[in-house]
Amino acid sequence: MAMRDHTKLKAFELSDAQVTRVYEATRGFPPEERFGLASQMRRAAISVPCNIVEGCARHTESEFLRFLDLAYGSARELEYQISIAQRLGYLPEKAGESLAGAAVEVSKVLGGLIRSLRR
Repeated sequence: MAMRDHTKLKAFELSDAQVTRVYEATRGFPPEERFGLASQMRRAAISVPCNIVEGCARHTESEFLRFLDLAYGSARELEYQISIAQRLGYLPEKAGESLAGAAVEVSKVLGGLIRSLRR
């Protein structure tokens, strides 16, 4: 099987854009969260496109799916972390809602890709 091009996947495109947005949004978090929630959110956000890229570099469909599953788990983790940041008041309302909506979209697109490959 030929290696896949991650840049052609909508899930990659969306999650790649999300990384930048999460980094920007977490810049304004309180200093005590630098190694806490801000760091967790950044790690979860960057894990999504990184796992997609790594999965695309694998040679078997099952390996590809395994990495997409990891990406999906990180995407859902980030959704939860954004909700925590919103409830703690670390994200301005509009920015928080926008970030949360984008996170849900990443999860949905990734979930759809995974389901289509499992069929």
